[in-house]
Amino acid sequence: MRTTLNVTGMTCSHCQHSVQTALEGVDGVRAARVDLQQGRAVVDYDEAKTNPDEIAVAVVDAGYQAEEAA
Repeated sequence: MRTTLNVTGMTCSHCQHSVQTALEGVDGVRAARVDLQQGRAVVDYDEAKTNPDEIAVAVVDAGYQAEEAA
């Protein structure tokens, strides 16, 4: 499965890396691509292991705001 998150609070490449690391640390996430300029993260994941809400929580725990894009 794939989800897109709107991520706010990223202001630099370090922020982008922090979000990337947080996403990749979620069990079941296969790949994550974080776009600093658009404030988005596209995440491929195994739906048997995680879901968009859990993925967003990882970003929030890293200090940023995240919600699933409509």
